[in-house]
Amino acid sequence: MSMAQLSSLLVAASLLLAATDRSVVAEPLFDGTTFTGWEGDTAHVWRIENGEIVAGALDRRQEKNDFLCTKKRYGNFDLRLKIKLAGSEGFVNSGIQFRSERIPESHELIGYQADFGKGFDGALYDESRRNRILAQPSADVLAKVSRPGEWHDYRIRAEGPRVQLWVNGIQTVDYTETEPGLPAKGVIALQIHGNAVSEVRFKAIEIDELPPID
Repeated sequence: MSMAQLSSLLVAASLLLAATDRSVVAEPLFDGTTFTGWEGDTAHVWRIENGEIVAGALDRRQEKNDFLCTKKRYGNFDLRLKIKLAGSEGFVNSGIQFRSERIPESHELIGYQADFGKGFDGALYDESRRNRILAQPSADVLAKVSRPGEWHDYRIRAEGPRVQLWVNGIQTVDYTETEPGLPAKGVIALQIHGNAVSEVRFKAIEIDELPPID
């Protein structure tokens, strides 16, 4: 066996071991049948269909932003899920909040959002705080990752001040926070955007919690 072949085998073994290790530590955040571990308006906005978390509809307008939040708060983590968005009118958009909190006496959340929607797939937005996009993919990358009306693989890795986003296996954002004093921990939440006729679906939600960074 040549050195090149041996090197290839070692790399393959390393990748297999990493995948095996990850499957052991990954924690499902959704059991496919109940809202255990989540809180939100499950009477009127959020529902479960075919093992998927769903909000919105294609025959009526969602009046305002709404969020389904984890009861547990997370700091450093690697989150993976699948998301699909469809819509016909208004700002058809969704996203995944993290290191976020509910705003008292409001339907909104404050914190980071991994954005999702036409022109915003894989962007990092600061919801109800700086109210602006912090980082976003180039037009070329966006064209590669966006598949309107289809399931997308979304990955969020937050580790200390660094936030990385991937859509369909392609990195869209590698952002390092420079503003001091922002919360390093908070809830994870799924969003349905208001003022649109749209439907969003989530499934295969799992998280690896990462150790704190000194």
